Amino acid sequence: MTNTPETKSGFARFLPMLVILVVAVIGAFTLKDYLSFDALRDNREALIAFRDSNYLIAVIGFLAIYVAIVGFSLPGATIATLTGGFLFGTVFGTLFNVTGATVGATLIFLAARYGFGEKLGAKLESSKGPVKKIKDGIDENQWSMLFIIRLVPAVPFFIANLIPAFLEVPLHRYMISTFLGIIPGTLVFTSVGAGLGEVFAAGETPNLGIIFEPHILLPILGLSALSLLPILVKAVTGKKDI
Repeated sequence: MTNTPETKSGFARFLPMLVILVVAVIGAFTLKDYLSFDALRDNREALIAFRDSNYLIAVIGFLAIYVAIVGFSLPGATIATLTGGFLFGTVFGTLFNVTGATVGATLIFLAARYGFGEKLGAKLESSKGPVKKIKDGIDENQWSMLFIIRLVPAVPFFIANLIPAFLEVPLHRYMISTFLGIIPGTLVFTSVGAGLGEVFAAGETPNLGIIFEPHILLPILGLSALSLLPILVKAVTGKKDI
């Protein structure tokens, strides 16, 4: 039995997400020992030596690995962020980490939208009742909602990558909100990574729960609350999102 053009086209649309899911499953079982804190600790001297002698190549290689980790939802995103701080310092490490994460997240966004985001968005748009009202509410406050899901640490990064793809969020809004929205959390973990030299010397492990400590979490939640301000303003003035 031969496939119709529609069947082939449908399979092609789902292929990018299928590849991501397959690689993610394989990576979860094969890469967890390589993308770990122990691996970073054991190879820290070799990584520093390579960075010192091949800085540009180290930056490009790091970005490529970070994009692959995020783009294929592989384990080790937190370790990669720590590595960015360890190798390049807080400022440049944060820049490289945020750039890699944004590019990788965009790949997932595009794959999800190409596969089923457009059809799902069209169904939601043509629906009626509570579902349509919820979608309209999100559409009218896209900037605020996008920043909230990026700023709040409790929202899994992978979920935050997929939701906008289902709601017909414009690509430029997704990329801008991702890049800016992940800066606070990324800055925290990158700064932890920048201090790993002392942690390694003391034979300790980094405190990855630092982002949930009050002096870190409260400012981030404050930014989340600030992102809700446009919604309140529009509720009072009745103006639509731009």
